[in-house]
Amino acid sequence: MPLTFSLFCLLIIACSSEKREDNQISEEREFVPNPQELPEMPVAKLNLGDQAPYFNLPDVSGKYYTLDHFKDAEVLVVKFTCNHCPTAQAYEDRFIQVVDDFEDQNVAFVAISPNSPIGVLPEELGYTDLNDDFVSMQIRHEEKGYNFPYLYDGDVHEYSLAYGPTATPHVFVFDKDRKLTYSGRIDASEKPGTANAEDLRKAIEKAKEGNTMEITPAFGCSIKWAWKNEYTKKVNEEWKKKPVELESLSTEGLKNLLENDSENLLLVNFWATWCGPCIIEFPEFIEIQRMYGGRDFEFVSVSLDNPDQHDKALKFLTSKYSAITNYIMDTDDKYAIIDVVKQDWDGSLPLTLLIEPGGNVAYKVPGTIEPLKLKQAIVDHPMIGRYY
Repeated sequence: MPLTFSLFCLLIIACSSEKREDNQISEEREFVPNPQELPEMPVAKLNLGDQAPYFNLPDVSGKYYTLDHFKDAEVLVVKFTCNHCPTAQAYEDRFIQVVDDFEDQNVAFVAISPNSPIGVLPEELGYTDLNDDFVSMQIRHEEKGYNFPYLYDGDVHEYSLAYGPTATPHVFVFDKDRKLTYSGRIDASEKPGTANAEDLRKAIEKAKEGNTMEITPAFGCSIKWAWKNEYTKKVNEEWKKKPVELESLSTEGLKNLLENDSENLLLVNFWATWCGPCIIEFPEFIEIQRMYGGRDFEFVSVSLDNPDQHDKALKFLTSKYSAITNYIMDTDDKYAIIDVVKQDWDGSLPLTLLIEPGGNVAYKVPGTIEPLKLKQAIVDHPMIGRYY
């Protein structure tokens, strides 16, 4: 084990040196993310006055940025953040505004996502529609209109380890000599609209003056280092061992279900084993349940296979680890079912309904879902939301 770890460290150093020497080539090459499992590694802790560690990382377009790209800036702000964290999302607009406000003051800003995509569980995504993978970063960058480079360090945390962020978001402010003048929170109030990045703004002004600020804690989600993947595997395996059941449902029971006499936002998917698109998209619903199941949300599947196909439907559900509430209609009269569902349904499958307490349909998808749009409809619903 010590030999393996040492070789790994040597490889990291070699790769880093190669990138330093061949920066122009690295900017031109196509980036393909490759998140890897890693042994636990030491995480640095920067102190005031420490030099900014070197980095050479791709942004969402694949262009590589190094510390030298910002050499002419009087102050450099490095923010460690991610897509999924509710605290990171709560601070997004404030950070964007700070970048705008210092646009003409020779201050450079860059954000780095240190998280390993393989270290993030669906259960940790209850406040978002996106994971922390590279493609999700591209989506987030475009949707929010980031006015700063957003860099990916999720493969082996090559450079994040040298900075040692403790949470997302965590900002580091460096002066013109790239000495650390501040590390910590953006401001002291997480909820949007309750603060204006006071700590970060003050730190930037002090850095311009050649002064430092006291280091503060950075509240937020823990960094998803790749060596935490063992816990991810454990939870995934535990989900696969959960029992899968399939209950019969009458048309009257269906009517009651759709009235949603609960305090949860209810997602109902009508499907059948003979429906190709239903089979293909079904795993997406299980992921969605795992994402939002810890909140005021529940996913229920309703099979429109004939009642005598119960075992076939159950076999499919078991193969997809559908450890949720699953129903199969107790009648083969499809028109009676359509009459209960209504919603201008033409009877084609699949059909997906997002139902508020009391029965109002907030979002409807006749046909195949677009997973990202459905997740957005859920997380942006007033009953769920992206912040605490």
